[in-house]
Amino acid sequence: MKVVKFGGSNLKKREDISKLVKVIKSYNKPLIIVISALYGMTDTIISTIENVHRDYQSIDQLQQTLLSAHKAILSDYLHDSSEIQQTFSELEKRVEEMKRFLLGIHYIGEAPDFVRDTVLSYGERLSAFTLYKILNQLNIDCKEATPEEIGLLTDGEFGNASVNFDKCSCQVASFFNDDLNYIVPGFYGISETGKVNLFGRGGSDYSAAAIARCVKAESLDLWKDVKGFLSADPKIVPNAWNIKRMSYLEAAELSYFGAEIIHPRAFEPLKPDNIPLNLFNIDGDLDDIKPLTVISSTAVKTSFIIKSCSYTDDIGILKLKGPGVGVKPGILADVTNAMKLEGINIKSVLTSQTIISILLSSTDIYKAYQLLQNLDVHGVNEVEIQDEISLVAIVGEGLNDTHGIAAKLFNAISRKGINAKVVSMGVSDVASYFIVDSHQRNDAIKSIHEEFFNEKHR
Repeated sequence: MKVVKFGGSNLKKREDISKLVKVIKSYNKPLIIVISALYGMTDTIISTIENVHRDYQSIDQLQQTLLSAHKAILSDYLHDSSEIQQTFSELEKRVEEMKRFLLGIHYIGEAPDFVRDTVLSYGERLSAFTLYKILNQLNIDCKEATPEEIGLLTDGEFGNASVNFDKCSCQVASFFNDDLNYIVPGFYGISETGKVNLFGRGGSDYSAAAIARCVKAESLDLWKDVKGFLSADPKIVPNAWNIKRMSYLEAAELSYFGAEIIHPRAFEPLKPDNIPLNLFNIDGDLDDIKPLTVISSTAVKTSFIIKSCSYTDDIGILKLKGPGVGVKPGILADVTNAMKLEGINIKSVLTSQTIISILLSSTDIYKAYQLLQNLDVHGVNEVEIQDEISLVAIVGEGLNDTHGIAAKLFNAISRKGINAKVVSMGVSDVASYFIVDSHQRNDAIKSIHEEFFNEKHR
């Protein structure tokens, strides 16, 4: 079977559903369809969870938002009055289930992990139900299949779980045994104790990849609203090139370093069986459907080595200063353990004799700073924050074993008068990165693109 995933960006407008239906019909074979929440719904639910303890009215507001959005889409396809009544009644029942969890958050004044994960799963539950009803109305043979029903078991971690393939692969594969389309809500799995566990933000890609591995799918087809992976952000480099073929490792590094096209962990489940990931554009020519980027285990080395230049502004540096901090045993262990206990993820660490530089998400940098101010780590005399910075990464097969790449890279940015504050090369086989002031980020990317992506290499 093929596993096909539609993201929230495919579900921005009521008329987007007609594109999904056209794509599903074009396959002309049974599919496992994984679907995200309607565009913007996850953010709306998160906002309600954060406010509901002090604002009871936000529950009713969310309830009306969810019902209005899904009923509007269903109304375009349901015409029989009894069918409309039955469908709307089922929709309202599911929203009412979610409401009970929100009432619990309101009354206890906080959202326990298992409750938060459960509430957030309703965006996908409702969109899957909506698509199922629409396809059924169009006489496309289909069935709802929730993670609970198919047995998509996780490691039990809330918020950022992983699928336990050893325990669930056979069960999941045996579920999809009928010659019809299955509609699966993405974003979550189920712990062995029956609790809902989310796969992290954007985790529907990971859901689809996990199911693809369990059923040993022919391919995983992701439908997005972008033109595949490109050589740079087209908002910065309008003439960016399309990347037709990439390895899992290259795509994962690009995703990690800011190319928010595919969830960075979506490639993990596909590797063992070399299941290709095909990236399609829902806004492209749906009469001539071809993947814009194909991602597999095959490493393709191009003549200009670099495939793409990516970036993220979600970065900050925490500098721990003191004589000998880089060589004194225990300092880094104390710091990283304290951050782990506070749920702070460390992106990278670079050390010297007198400074330990820790790269963190910009949303964590001040939390980490306050933590270390109160920690009193022996040997650290000063803690300093460096923010308003951007991380720029170059990715490509052969990057770290090809002579002259580093020279070309730093020639490109030096011509623009840009100074790299932190440089990391050789940590990954296919990626290197450096840090610049945020206001210089665009110039750096443009100059790198001009340096490496020459027309004669097309």
